Amino acid sequence: MSTSIPQACLRHLPRAALRHNGLPTFLAPSFSRSQRQQCFSTSPSSQSRIGSAAISIPPEVSLNFIDLPQVKTRGRLQATPKVAVEVKGPLGELTMKVPPFVNVTHDEASRKATLSVEDAAEKHQRAMWGTTRAHLQNYVLGVSEGHICILSLVGVGFRASIESTATTVSPEFPGQQFVNLKVGYSHPVELKIPKGIKASTPQPTRILLEAIDKEIVTRFAAEIREWRRPEPYKGKGIFVNGETIKLKNKSIK
Repeated sequence: MSTSIPQACLRHLPRAALRHNGLPTFLAPSFSRSQRQQCFSTSPSSQSRIGSAAISIPPEVSLNFIDLPQVKTRGRLQATPKVAVEVKGPLGELTMKVPPFVNVTHDEASRKATLSVEDAAEKHQRAMWGTTRAHLQNYVLGVSEGHICILSLVGVGFRASIESTATTVSPEFPGQQFVNLKVGYSHPVELKIPKGIKASTPQPTRILLEAIDKEIVTRFAAEIREWRRPEPYKGKGIFVNGETIKLKNKSIK
């Protein structure tokens, strides 16, 4: 007949046996090894320092801080942004609302902008610290250099063109252009180009999108990609910014 020993007894066994010199020495390492906590990863844990990194402001870019009006609801202030940062450059201007717990400091002498939060120990503030810094960095790059997305159409007969008129959709503003896709459908695929995006086709299988707002240009690129996402068997589809896909072997029954 076999009996099971409780885990609590096994934990106290090495301590009690070693205390009374009743456990053999060759068994002591094996009992002590089980008490250690082994981590899945052996690399040391490190925290991100993106939020505290300074942002370099080019000479042709200027930052202006605008105070936003506060809205009271039921006698208390909501957690709404208090300050907005207006970024102006040679390509245009963008405005970003800063969370109320994030402070932006602009040193005009050194052309540096730094961000800080009220309580770095709080998880939400620490996460928004790096996110706000990344957004501000994208705004500075957008008004000075611009953001681009290159879409590659891979497939037999896949091609795209920029048209000034469309048959399936109507324009939202005067002068709006459309992206005409031919990616294997029997019906025409016509997409309205959002305002602020400049689209061109240097090749029939390439689409170049340019804008100062990275969020808008990448969202429109994802919308185009949804019409023919890359598939892993033949490698056909619409690829964005050098995107690659690992091909799979065909399953033969």
